[in-house]
Amino acid sequence: MFKLAKNFKNDESGAVTVDWVVLTAAIVGLGIAVLATVSSGVQNLSGDINTQLSGQKISTKF
Repeated sequence: MFKLAKNFKNDESGAVTVDWVVLTAAIVGLGIAVLATVSSGVQNLSGDINTQLSGQKISTKF
C-alpha cells in the first residue's frame, strides 16, 4: 500500500496536462481582452472607410 501511495505521489504525468490547460486558458483570455479593446477602433475605422467610399463618384468618360 505504501509503495502504491509513493508511486502516485511521484507520478507527474498529469502535471503537464494541467500546465497546458492553464496556458491555453491564459492565451484565450488574452485574445478576448485584445478583441474587446480593439473592436471599437475597428468599427470607427470601417465607418470612416464606408463614408469615404460612398462619397466617391465613378467617372465613365475618359
